[in-house]
Parts: sequence; structure tokens; C-alpha cells
Amino acid sequence: MVYLAENIARVRERMAAAARRSGRSVDEVTLVAVTKTVAVEVIKEAVALGLEDLGENRVQELLAKQPYIEGARWHLIGHLQRNKVRQVWDKVELIHSVDSLALARELDKRAVSGGRRIKVLIEVNVAGEASKFGLAPEAVPSFIKEASGFTGLNIMGLMTVAPLTEDPEEVRPVFRRLAALRREVEALHLPGVDMRYLSMGMSNDFEVAIEEGSNLVRIGTAIFGART
Repeated sequence: MVYLAENIARVRERMAAAARRSGRSVDEVTLVAVTKTVAVEVIKEAVALGLEDLGENRVQELLAKQPYIEGARWHLIGHLQRNKVRQVWDKVELIHSVDSLALARELDKRAVSGGRRIKVLIEVNVAGEASKFGLAPEAVPSFIKEASGFTGLNIMGLMTVAPLTEDPEEVRPVFRRLAALRREVEALHLPGVDMRYLSMGMSNDFEVAIEEGSNLVRIGTAIFGART
């Protein structure tokens, strides 16, 4: 699939240029290829072309594809309902979308019973959009203080979904706010909390996100084309 190789190369070039503009190496930024609605054979080809991290929005779609894909790490990037935790908690490298204490408790319960820790990010609704999930920025420090007491969780950073705009410069303040929030949480020095990751930036705005400190970008359309 020539188009796939070209798209991946183009995305990586754009990532590298954005990293240089922010004074970083592109090696510090992980590309998570979002495979929502993408056929298994196409995903296999993408992995063969060097994509190692795959992201899915829905638990059922992730579970349906995972058995057929070798050599990849899976990320759950969409909203996670508590009643789906038991199906997915041990199937993914990282859950990007913890947005309530009830969900954190359920994940902790599964992790403790399974004798392991689950890596999670806290989802933040920086722009305050009613259509999106996530905590309000001002609620994040106290939320993480409480969640840091869950021994089954490794809190690894923050995630946000910026508003969809034609000009990505319009959402630069969203990414800048999440980066500042990360520093605020880091300063608390909480046990079990490692603000390693900023998961922000998608196909339409990932370059601005990288310039503002993102080190996990979630890219689907720019790699696989528009969803049908």
C-alpha cells in the first residue's frame, strides 16, 4: 500500500520538524496510530511499515482486532465505561481516558486482584466543551492527589482532545494549558504519579501540540485517510 508508506513518512517528517521547532528530538515523541474503523489487513501493513503503537476508541473494536495484530502496543484512547473495565484492563499498554474517581476505583480493583499495576492518563477537558469527557483543569490536582492512593494505578500523565478548528493555532492555548497543568502536578511530588506523558494532538493539530510539549500524538486520518 504505497499511500500508507507515503502518509506515514509524511507524518513523521512533520513530527520531526515540529520537534525541532520546540528544541526537542522527535525520538521523544511517540506516534499512536488511531485505527478506528480501519481494516485488520491495513493495520497489519501499517505495523509492517514500523508503527508500533496503535490506538482504539472503543473497547469492542480493540478486542476484535487485537488477536490478529502482532508486534504492536495497544492504547485505549476513547471514553471507558466502568462496565467495560473487566474486558480491557489487562489488554492495553496505556489507558488515556481516566476521567472519574469511580472509573479509577474500578481499574484499581481489577489491577489489585490481578497482581499488577495499570498505566493510565487523566483526561482533561481543557476547553470545557460540553460534548467532550474529561475533568475541568482546576479539578485535576485534587483528583490526582486522591487517585494517587490507588495502589493498582500508575498515573503517567495527562490527555486532552482540543476543539476541532480549521486553524490549529486557535487551539495552541489548550495545549499550553495542559503542559502547565502537568508541571503543576509534578510539583506536588505525589507517590505513584509520574507525569511522563502529555497525550495531545491529532491529525489536524499535532504539530502545534508537539511544539507545546506533547510526547504522545494520536493520529488516524493523516495516516489512514478520512473515515467513511
